[in-house]
Amino acid sequence: MASDQLWHNGELAGQNDEFCRVDVPLHSAGLWSASKARNFLNYALPRLQLQLALIFIVTQALHVLLRRLYMPRIVSEVMARNSKVCGYVEIKAGVILGHTFLGQIPQFTETLFPEEGEVLLDLLSKIGFMFFMFLAGVKMDPGMVTKTGVKAWTIGLSSTVIPVGLGLALSKSVEEQLPLYRRSGIRSVLSTLFLIPFPVISALLVDLKIMNTELGRLALAATLIGDLTSAGATFFVGNIRLTWIGWRSSMVAQIFILSLALIVLLIFCSRAASLWIIKSTPEGKPVKGFYVALISGAVLASAILSDNVGLQYQLGPFLLGLSVPDGPPLGSTLVERLETLISGFFGPLLMTYCGLKLNLLLVFDVGYMRTLWYVIWVEVLGKFVSILVPAVVCRVPLRDAVALSFIMIAQGIVEIAAYHNDFDKQTIDTDTFTALIESVLGIATMSYVVVRLIHDYSRRYTGYQKRNILHTAYNSELRVVACAHRQDDALAAIKLLEISSPATESPIAVYALNLVELVGRTSPLLINHGLGQKASAIGLRSQQMIDVFHSFEQHQSGFVSVQVFTAMSLRKFMHHDICSLAFDKSASLITLPFHRKWNQQGKVVFDSNILRNVNRQVLEMAPCSVAIHVDRRKVHYESSGTRLQFHVGVLFLGGDDDREALAYGKRMAKSLGVHLTVVRLVAVDVTAENHWDTVLDIETLKDIKIQSSTQKNIAYREEKVKDGPESALIANAMEEAFDLIMVGRRHRDDSPLLSGISQWSDLEELGPLGDILASSDIKRPVSVLVVQQQVVK
Repeated sequence: MASDQLWHNGELAGQNDEFCRVDVPLHSAGLWSASKARNFLNYALPRLQLQLALIFIVTQALHVLLRRLYMPRIVSEVMARNSKVCGYVEIKAGVILGHTFLGQIPQFTETLFPEEGEVLLDLLSKIGFMFFMFLAGVKMDPGMVTKTGVKAWTIGLSSTVIPVGLGLALSKSVEEQLPLYRRSGIRSVLSTLFLIPFPVISALLVDLKIMNTELGRLALAATLIGDLTSAGATFFVGNIRLTWIGWRSSMVAQIFILSLALIVLLIFCSRAASLWIIKSTPEGKPVKGFYVALISGAVLASAILSDNVGLQYQLGPFLLGLSVPDGPPLGSTLVERLETLISGFFGPLLMTYCGLKLNLLLVFDVGYMRTLWYVIWVEVLGKFVSILVPAVVCRVPLRDAVALSFIMIAQGIVEIAAYHNDFDKQTIDTDTFTALIESVLGIATMSYVVVRLIHDYSRRYTGYQKRNILHTAYNSELRVVACAHRQDDALAAIKLLEISSPATESPIAVYALNLVELVGRTSPLLINHGLGQKASAIGLRSQQMIDVFHSFEQHQSGFVSVQVFTAMSLRKFMHHDICSLAFDKSASLITLPFHRKWNQQGKVVFDSNILRNVNRQVLEMAPCSVAIHVDRRKVHYESSGTRLQFHVGVLFLGGDDDREALAYGKRMAKSLGVHLTVVRLVAVDVTAENHWDTVLDIETLKDIKIQSSTQKNIAYREEKVKDGPESALIANAMEEAFDLIMVGRRHRDDSPLLSGISQWSDLEELGPLGDILASSDIKRPVSVLVVQQQVVK
């Protein structure tokens, strides 16, 4: 079959031997086998297992080393973050194991990474990339293309059309100066450079923690349009080029028709099958494992079909994933089952395998390298300008436009896999491949660093206007963003709003935000149900929560207006949705549900550290006042009688947050159905202070003292305490007398009222007294509201 040298049974075949395939035995007899005829590493499976073990040991060792090195934080962070986007650490691990370092030792290469031993690694890396592209398609929402505005369309189309034209012009001018064997490589490089891969950009936005920001949403929308446009451009330009290089028109037409037929088959037929699977899956139930296995097999089949009709092998799995509806139940199940395997095993393996192929010790052709780097940077600069100019024209702020341009020129795993595919086909040689991989790492690093330096999204929430309850006049509208993760949160928020004294002269505008975790998709989603946007993708439970808020609006007709929103995003980015909505609606208060829930017996049945982190991030970034609502309404307690009024207690120590809590309590007391009691704690043996906070406290309390003497539903009293433990005793004693206790979150560090307890607080987001009142030891149905006044920066 072939007279070339081939490997057979671990030995080099002779010139006259003929073989159809590389025949390497799979299983060895074992390390301690009596047979010493062959080394166990000459068998495929043991050698593969040792290769994988070595790859992951070196990779993890580099990760640990990066965390331990005393280098500038930005350097170690860039390296670690880029491992998620472009496999920075994994590629460097491959360089260590490859020709550059350990590969220089002949015994190491012959024993662990012989030529015939790389076949299985190559196969596994390609299978991993197939599933990576499949999951990328699953997470994408093609429908977002129809929902985006002119701004995203303009930037997305420009970022593709201009680089394609620039690439064709560069190809024509540069190829004339190169030898014939170099020209195909330049064409392949240019066809990869004008890609805008959605998976790479979405991963970068996650690492930068700006996916849910206005810039992140614009980048995702423009990238999706650019990605789909560049894929179409690659397909058509590729077929046109075949006619240029002399292929028969009939053959080109055959490839074109078969490719279109496969695309239609994968998109429409697979879509119909996916919808049938979803329809046959009961509400709230996971998709059967049989369907997941069937779809996994279809991924491999689509890659084979795609390769055989003349398309790139990864395009089939990507189109198959694109046909699967994102989100639950099918999309989320596929992501849940496959994500860990792909991101934790196959992804790092692909990057390390590419690193194995690099050789930094090669003597490069300086003239060719100069031309190659010229092509790379001209194309990248052209793409940068093609994004920046339309963004500025579309009135994106200049700083954001620059950040957007750097985000969209980022490169990563998709480009690396494309270059590796060209290297396998021998379209590019080792020195070109090495230079291209280094360019990907350089551009990815540059994009991450620059965006981190120039874009700080928290600045958008910086408050110059006072957006709090204290400075909101009673006869003006109070705007509240009420957040809910589940139906219990919605009911608790509604109870709080009911006692907030909505009236004709003091209406309340409620912006109810239903927070849903993003599963099985990449693009975050904000649905405004007031605009008639459908909520079918968020499930029955979320719809019930939305109905609860609408029912509350109807019940309080004329006093309360409600707009319901649903935000679908990753938990770690939910604070962006909350703060952005509060900022856009000029809200005075954000109410957040506490991360713990109690049952009727007073036992904690739900405790989420993830939701706790959401609350902490909102407290840090909020553009207005924030209240964390500890809801204990479910707790059953035998009382001696029935209360005719809702009793609210305000524990007042002094400071901005306590004044804000008191202002909210005073608003509640406008309703005769609410009885307000203000308990002021006064330190014993403390001389009078002229501190500005003290002056403001006295002025605020002067008004409440007057009201307590004229209104039957307002009471005021002072309690003298020596230290923090006595303050804690008074706080605990209040639980029997009130339905709701309000307290400020922050107080002066040197306050004697908190001495001895402030350092023992477990939940710093509640403050010392809030932490005590939210304790699991309290078994009574008393709810707590911990208030933080807007931080004006």
